[in-house]
Amino acid sequence: MFLSPHFTLEEFTVSQTAARLGIDNTPPPDVIERLKHTALGLEGIRILLGVPILITSGYRCLELNRALGSKDTSQHVLGEAVDFVAPAYGAPTTVMSRVIDVGIDYDQCILEYANKKGQGWVHVSFAKTNRRSALVIDDSGTRPYMA
Repeated sequence: MFLSPHFTLEEFTVSQTAARLGIDNTPPPDVIERLKHTALGLEGIRILLGVPILITSGYRCLELNRALGSKDTSQHVLGEAVDFVAPAYGAPTTVMSRVIDVGIDYDQCILEYANKKGQGWVHVSFAKTNRRSALVIDDSGTRPYMA
């Protein structure tokens, strides 16, 4: 099932952890509607970057979210958040800078565990009211993103 022109429900719900632990990560209908909104936001980023995006984590049911050690308040549980990389565009730090600079209308954009080797990912969320909060999360903690 396509949520948007380039993103499927499967991309947003597949999880090796869920498969290993026998967790059903099927979203309910109201979350699917939010996932469509999130996928459309991600489409804007894909158009901006001009390259394919690889989703590394999308929707997480509460049981899966807890198994991953994430907070119950995570926007992933609501279908509003997605973690991704765009290797053909560049390192997550480059992707994050581009998304922030252009003014994509997001709720949160978080550079997570990025390093000089190009590892890490970008977390982006889209809500009814977008805060445009830009953060960095790494081994040092959480802090505002500074370009």
